[in-house]
Amino acid sequence: MSSADHGTRPRRIEIEELFADPSFANPKISPDGTRMAYLAPEYGRRNVWVRGIDQDHDQARCVTHDDRRGITTYLWSDDPRWLLYLQDTDGNEDWHLYRVDLDDPDAPAVDLTPLPEGSRVFGAEELPSHPGHVLVTMNRRPMSLDLFRVEVATGEITLHHEQTGPTENVLLDHDGRPAFASHLEEDGTLEFSAIDPDTGDHKSLIRMGGAEYPLGVHPQLVTPDGTGLVIGAYHESDHLKLVRIDRETGETTVLAALEDQSLDIMGTMLPGVLPPTVYTHRRTGEILAARFVGPRPHIEVLDDDFAEVYAKLSTLSDGVLGTLSSDDTGRHWIATFVHDRDPAVAWYYDHETGQSRRLFRPYPHLDPADLAPMEAVEFPARDGLPLHGLLTLPVGVAPERLPLVLLVHGGPWMHDTWGYNPQAQLLANRGHAVLQVNFRGSTGYGRRHTTAAIGQFAGAMHDDLLDAVDWAVDQGYADPDRIGIMGGSYGGYAALVGVTFTPDRFAAAVDIVGIADLASFMRNLPPFSRPYLMTSWYAYVGDPDVPEQEVDMLERSPISRVDKITTPLLVAHGANDVRVMQGESDKIVASLEERGVPVEYLLAEDEGHGFANPENEIRLQEAILRHFEEHLGE
Repeated sequence: MSSADHGTRPRRIEIEELFADPSFANPKISPDGTRMAYLAPEYGRRNVWVRGIDQDHDQARCVTHDDRRGITTYLWSDDPRWLLYLQDTDGNEDWHLYRVDLDDPDAPAVDLTPLPEGSRVFGAEELPSHPGHVLVTMNRRPMSLDLFRVEVATGEITLHHEQTGPTENVLLDHDGRPAFASHLEEDGTLEFSAIDPDTGDHKSLIRMGGAEYPLGVHPQLVTPDGTGLVIGAYHESDHLKLVRIDRETGETTVLAALEDQSLDIMGTMLPGVLPPTVYTHRRTGEILAARFVGPRPHIEVLDDDFAEVYAKLSTLSDGVLGTLSSDDTGRHWIATFVHDRDPAVAWYYDHETGQSRRLFRPYPHLDPADLAPMEAVEFPARDGLPLHGLLTLPVGVAPERLPLVLLVHGGPWMHDTWGYNPQAQLLANRGHAVLQVNFRGSTGYGRRHTTAAIGQFAGAMHDDLLDAVDWAVDQGYADPDRIGIMGGSYGGYAALVGVTFTPDRFAAAVDIVGIADLASFMRNLPPFSRPYLMTSWYAYVGDPDVPEQEVDMLERSPISRVDKITTPLLVAHGANDVRVMQGESDKIVASLEERGVPVEYLLAEDEGHGFANPENEIRLQEAILRHFEEHLGE
């Protein structure tokens, strides 16, 4: 592996070019196919714009007016007059659903879900059986996630299905009736049942779950005819498959599976924003295709009619299909593509005429030739477990003894994937190599790989990161004396573990909203989340209310070894973070300041679990560059 064009350095790309809001993002076509909505900057934030399908941006109308925090998630209603979006307050994650009147877009948005503090909207989706309504999941009862019908035009809220217990959930059929139920037991086992439409009786179909499903079972879909439950399951394999369970017989049928590759469930974490796990037909709900993890994401097509559409879409980009929307007829499509150097380019395709046209590039000022390729790599951990990673090398520089930044993903039950990463691009543009590794515990590489992390926080999970660094050094890419580590959330915890458990290994570290105290972190999680954490935090780390487990958690927490830190550290936190309390970062910083260890602390009063507002993100990136350039060099 080598960096292309060693003699030609690309131009210096400014931070704002990589971290300002994209010019266009997240496009979605209207149900009738006549208009498209998308995100674009206005009032200094991401807002929703709407334009005719044949119009340009200069003919578009900004229909939201948020000048406090950018909008990320929105959806069309079935009535072309209304558009809906989710918003919280300064990153506190208390989401509400708002309505925009496209006939009067200058009117203030209407909060359709007025909720007391601490309650939130967990999701909103169309409800075909009830035109003019959306189905909203929210906890108006603090400990219960109930389903409500919200009439979009009037705002009237009607209870659709009441959760019978904190671990009981239902899946509705195409007519909005309960079809399947899931029950989470104390040990993390999940039981799926079919619900009799006449009597409401439950018939057990399958029991599964536990630590091999740390994020739960995803996806969970009801077939359009209501006769089958579609889920992601290992099904006698090490890799996750898409399977159908028959409601009458309980028989399991594999719908999509690839040898040595797992179903990619990341899209279920942020629906409508990340590329989906499964693509479905907007009107019928039929499954069209499924996404799998690989050196590049892989799309497995399941529907014969969609195969023709997909073949045409695939000619539009040398990337991988990302987000996708269509009108109700399935004739008009808008697609974006995952790409490492030309990300999220949006195309419009008319399947009836076969005509397509490019709609926009989100970052029109960036030349793909100036950006660094991201390449998949693989190497073994010290115990032989295969590790998959991604390496980004600076363009125009000999890939030899470079300063290297180990960029650790959050979760930890997530995974890094091939595609555009502005953090990696910024560091590579300044001459750093960037290595991302899917350490044990990451999802997407099989149940053995995920469950190998049980009891291994600050143990083998950290060893995997050290082994990745050693691999890069052995390959000649990295200078062993110029290694940095950074990450957010769990990645911040990993950076803190790096400088407390192995203080001599890293020359600089960046902790963004990182966990410093595992027991404190778990005690501060929202009460309604506890049942759903039995297969993740409680299974992998322990229960802070059990004294001997709390002792072990403290031993694996950076806060217990803060006196070991001698590595220059940059810490960033949002004051409204409801996942990792600001106090964890405060303690780390105070300790270092007392001992005179170099530390810089960025605290944003209008942020939560990560920085989202462009001015805060840019300020953070300026600090990151200064930090690594000072302590790792160029």
